[in-house]
Amino acid sequence: MRLRNTVAAACGAIALTAVLATPAHAATGDFGYKVVGLNGEPVAVTLHDPPSGECVTLAEVADPSASEPAFAPHNDTDAFAVVFTGADCTGNSWTLRPHGLPATDRLKLRSVLFLDG
Repeated sequence: MRLRNTVAAACGAIALTAVLATPAHAATGDFGYKVVGLNGEPVAVTLHDPPSGECVTLAEVADPSASEPAFAPHNDTDAFAVVFTGADCTGNSWTLRPHGLPATDRLKLRSVLFLDG
């Protein structure tokens, strides 16, 4: 009887470990935004199938002392996207719906977090 309980507990622990160790999924679709290019004109950038559950700092605008923030994000993924005014998902935030309309040029961002649905 004790052996059966021990085996059951061990199996339960293994199953729990497997669930917790599941790799992060990607948000399916595209997330677009614009940055100011070297010539001063807007340049469109797209993240294809971005990772879910981890902060993505936008490389083009990561350093606030060297660049203007990105703007006009468009979340065409299947996940909610939380955009942040600072790098590393800091600062003010705004949530964009999955497959939503493009935001205005006034919405600025330097990082984004995609939430699993």
